[in-house]
Amino acid sequence: MDMRRNSPWLALVVLAAISTVGFIDRIVVNVLVEPIKGEFGLSDGQVSLMALAFTVLNIGAGLVIARLAERVRRLSLISAGTLVWSAATALCGWAGGWIQLLLARMGVGLGEAIGLPSLQSVIADYFPANRRGLAISILMLAPPIGAFVGFVGGGWIAQEYDWRFTFLMAAIPGGLLAVIAWFLVAEPKRGAFDGAAADEDVPPMGAVLKRLLGLPSARNLVFGSALAAMLGFGLNYFFTSLMIRKFEVGLAEAGFYAGVIASAPAAISVIVSGMLGDRLGEKNPAAYALVPAVCLLLGGPIYVWAITREELVTLLALVSVATFLCFGYLGITFAALQNLMHPRMRATAYAVLQVFYGLASAFGPILLGYMSDGFAASRGEVDGLVLAMAITGALYVWAGVHYLLAARHYARDLASTKGASGA
Repeated sequence: MDMRRNSPWLALVVLAAISTVGFIDRIVVNVLVEPIKGEFGLSDGQVSLMALAFTVLNIGAGLVIARLAERVRRLSLISAGTLVWSAATALCGWAGGWIQLLLARMGVGLGEAIGLPSLQSVIADYFPANRRGLAISILMLAPPIGAFVGFVGGGWIAQEYDWRFTFLMAAIPGGLLAVIAWFLVAEPKRGAFDGAAADEDVPPMGAVLKRLLGLPSARNLVFGSALAAMLGFGLNYFFTSLMIRKFEVGLAEAGFYAGVIASAPAAISVIVSGMLGDRLGEKNPAAYALVPAVCLLLGGPIYVWAITREELVTLLALVSVATFLCFGYLGITFAALQNLMHPRMRATAYAVLQVFYGLASAFGPILLGYMSDGFAASRGEVDGLVLAMAITGALYVWAGVHYLLAARHYARDLASTKGASGA
């Protein structure tokens, strides 16, 4: 009996849950930096290599799988990929040494390369363009919700048991959701809301790159969001370490603070920015870029001010405000870019974006980690990390400038792609 339902909201809930689990399995390592660093005797720079290990297979495999996803049933790839990265997360908990842990993190990256490129493509075929801002923003609640579960749950489990058991527990939900997606979610018709036939030929990779990097608005959205992602990954990677070192809080307490701050403000921001984009974008499409531009230009300076405070409560309060502003770009950016894409470009476009975001997620922690090591030589471990995080936060302004540039061209670029072929 076929139990699959052609329901937009069922698909959105299940795929958002899968995306969230994927982010948990990616980010839970952040709260485990200190115990892993201690067990293997690593520096900040060395322990940050776990982010690079995740990226090694994630980028290349993602592009290959995305091209396949333009032709085959996307829900099958989503289910298979979710199983793979969940199994690899469990292997992280069984790693007997540092190299084995890095290899297991590579497996998590491979699984996400299989399962995640199709998510936005499926949602874009379930919702029309004027509702994608909110729909994709809900899908992009994965980072804030995943951060909360990863930091708070991961920190508590690691303190009560150990860091290995944390990985084992994080692996369970993905297996369950993979089964649910396989049996309950139907594959939507491609291009149902875009005036494109489902049997159109798949545009070549060159055509995808031409839209992503050739259109001025898309190019600046890509660069601005990749830069913001790099900064966010770096800051989140070391935020619990900052609280442990500077304020001497316990691992579970630091995980709780980091989880709450990385989740609630960011989740509200993602939804609000998506709704604003849909509402304001009907009259002025540039709103899809202007909303995150304003947020990033304000959020960067506030983060610098926040991270240099000497009182924990003040620091946490101000970082919460900065997080609200600096994470609003997530959903609305993907919606804006998906609206510029041909229906059979969307999985590939997502995969190409993951090349940029994958590099960002790898180099953000590495750059901050080695910057912290460099400053620590003269300023000490605590002040060195604070200075490195302040400099990183200030760069959000640079990302905001890219969004301002994107806003200048978005309406014209959107009009040029309406009804255009994938060529």
